Amino acid sequence: MKCLSVSQPYAELIVQGKKTIELRTWNTKFRGEFLVHAPLKVKTKDCKRLGIDEKSLETGVIIGRAEIYDVKEYKTLDEIKSDYNKHWANREFFDHRYGFLLKNAKKLKVPIPYKGSLGFFEAKMDTKINRDEIKTELFDEEHRYQWIGKH
Repeated sequence: MKCLSVSQPYAELIVQGKKTIELRTWNTKFRGEFLVHAPLKVKTKDCKRLGIDEKSLETGVIIGRAEIYDVKEYKTLDEIKSDYNKHWANREFFDHRYGFLLKNAKKLKVPIPYKGSLGFFEAKMDTKINRDEIKTELFDEEHRYQWIGKH
């Protein structure tokens, strides 16, 4: 399954559904569901700016999933600034021309240790379970949890 590394605290904001635009310098034709990977590096200044406890963030793991449904191309700085409450980026990201539009974000209850890579990459799980069973295990766990909690 496709995966994208996003530095903390932004990866956490994505899986919480608070960050619905991921700014990048490059465009993508990819649309669909992908895993959100949090690399080892944490943007400390952004944690302070956003009031997020850096020690609470998970790193070096896949922490959730989201769906990219479109890409927005920014032509002016004002356009990027007008979407601030959707991307939460600091000024160093204001030269990024593309905003991946995200929806249906979900945090995994148990993060999966994984080494990230640049761009969208294929996450291959070391397991004997087939790919469809992995998807079921990862993405349907929330439904099972909610059902058990209500019964």
